[in-house]
Amino acid sequence: MPPRRTTPQGYQKARQLRKSLTPAERKLWARLRGDQLGVNFRRQHAIGHYIADFCCVKKKLIIELDGGQHLEQVAYDEERTQYLESLGYKVLRFRNNEVMKNMDGVILAIMQSLEDNTNF
Repeated sequence: MPPRRTTPQGYQKARQLRKSLTPAERKLWARLRGDQLGVNFRRQHAIGHYIADFCCVKKKLIIELDGGQHLEQVAYDEERTQYLESLGYKVLRFRNNEVMKNMDGVILAIMQSLEDNTNF
C-alpha cells in the first residue's frame, strides 16, 4: 500500500478551506475548473504538511495566491516552496490583487508555465 499523501487532519483542513475560498481564489477557480486550460486542477490540495491553493497533479504545477498576510510569513512560504519543489512541483505565486485586476495576465502566465512544463 503506498504511503498517504497527507494526514487525515490535512485532508479535513483542505475540505474546510474548499468551503471558504477567498474572493480571489473563487475568481481564479472559475477560470481553472473543468479543464478550461486543457488540464485538471484541484483546489486546496493537500500535499504533505501543506495545502496548495491550486494544483495540477499531471503537470506538477502549483498556483498559490498571496494576500497581505504573506508579507509577514516570508520564511514559511520559502520553506513551503522548497518542500514542494523537492517533490518535483513548480510553484507559481500571484498576489490576490493581480487576480482581481489582471486575470488575463495571470491566466497567460499559467498557460505559459503549463506549456513550458514537460512533466506528465
